[in-house]
Amino acid sequence: MASLIAVQGDITSFKVDAIVNAANESLLGDGGVDGAIHRAAGPELLEACRKLHGCPTGSAKATPGFRLSAKWIFHAVGPVWSGGAHNEDELLAGCYRKCLELALEAGARSIAFPAISTGVYRFPSERAARIAIATVRSHIEASGVQELFFVCFNEETLRIYERLLANAC
Repeated sequence: MASLIAVQGDITSFKVDAIVNAANESLLGDGGVDGAIHRAAGPELLEACRKLHGCPTGSAKATPGFRLSAKWIFHAVGPVWSGGAHNEDELLAGCYRKCLELALEAGARSIAFPAISTGVYRFPSERAARIAIATVRSHIEASGVQELFFVCFNEETLRIYERLLANAC
């Protein structure tokens, strides 16, 4: 049985096989988690991302981790929140499913996720956490992942994840 753990911290410093980047469709770096991961991984990451030619919303693509402790970076493109009537829930779930598929392909046994789409993309934090946890629980066994971290940027998000994980949302 895989462990699902909520923690607060800097995702770039996690010692896991793969970290997930909350990226935009270009995959070329931006602010927030995306910018922090690009800075920490080094300029080689930008070059690798250019070769991927972007990624559609609701999916993810993999690159090496370069200067990070993680061997892999899975660049997930979450949806921008537009009120909930534009398939946002399914697109967000697609990010988590695709990252677990990438983990299986890469042989990653441990992975760290940020709270995808909850920053500048304005996806409601609790709704996003429910989707993340439900999707991961439904697909983690097939992925081979043994240890999964939900890395929360702030204490409020951490409390949401801790409560939902404890209550088996």
